[in-house]
Amino acid sequence: MTQAHAPVRIPQEETLTGEAVALDVQPVGFFLRGVGLLIDVLVSIAVLVLFALAAFALIDAGALSAEVLPIVVIVVLVLVAVVLPTTVETLTRGRSLGKLAVGGRIVRADGGATGFRHALLRALAGVLEIWLTFGSVAALVGAFTPRAQRLGDLLAGTSSERTRTKRLPPPAPGVPDVLVDWARTADVDRLPDRLSSRIAQFVRQASDLQPAPRARLAASLADEVRPHVAPIPQVDAETLLRGVAAVRRDREWRALNRQNQRVDALLAGTGDSLR
Repeated sequence: MTQAHAPVRIPQEETLTGEAVALDVQPVGFFLRGVGLLIDVLVSIAVLVLFALAAFALIDAGALSAEVLPIVVIVVLVLVAVVLPTTVETLTRGRSLGKLAVGGRIVRADGGATGFRHALLRALAGVLEIWLTFGSVAALVGAFTPRAQRLGDLLAGTSSERTRTKRLPPPAPGVPDVLVDWARTADVDRLPDRLSSRIAQFVRQASDLQPAPRARLAASLADEVRPHVAPIPQVDAETLLRGVAAVRRDREWRALNRQNQRVDALLAGTGDSLR
């Protein structure tokens, strides 16, 4: 009998590419998406005002007839609401002034770069959810979708992902010589994040502490560490803490480095190969 396999669950913060590779790229939150959208709308309104001033100037100069003004207004509205955002997002691969300001970028559901079709669908939907309803539909839909996607994103199969990742931490202090062999096989993944932060803080500030408080704090932290680390090396408390901090920091640095490389590849448009 063949055994049924449970479906693979991809966390909401990960993007599954067409090659079934999960990219740990964070989506832009609801608030930041709103700020970026507001910036884009204000830019569009400014363009509308410029067009209006130009139209009135042409009418005053006699170069434009008042009878054709309604046609000009419709053309300008289409240009600003549909053509302009479609052109900008197509040429910049999902970027706009508002998205640049909040550190976001529109990408496909598989993490690849968007194209003309995605930008056009988003712009057409934006006429309803942004302009005709003053953004209320976009806000309502975005509040109830996992990645703060608006209606245009759902229709186009896109979402907004962060392009600004965490700054890489400085290189970790080296593993103490006596723990070099231990570090190759040490299991520190079960260490709670808060405890890991306290250990890292102790290692950074240990040289500034008096000997007696330093020894007491090291012993207290080592007692908390031992249930979460395997195997336990036979060393003093402070050496144990320095070894654990170095191993943990090195692994986190490598993980962040891999994540930044994936984001850089995404921004370079390598997602086009997934089409």
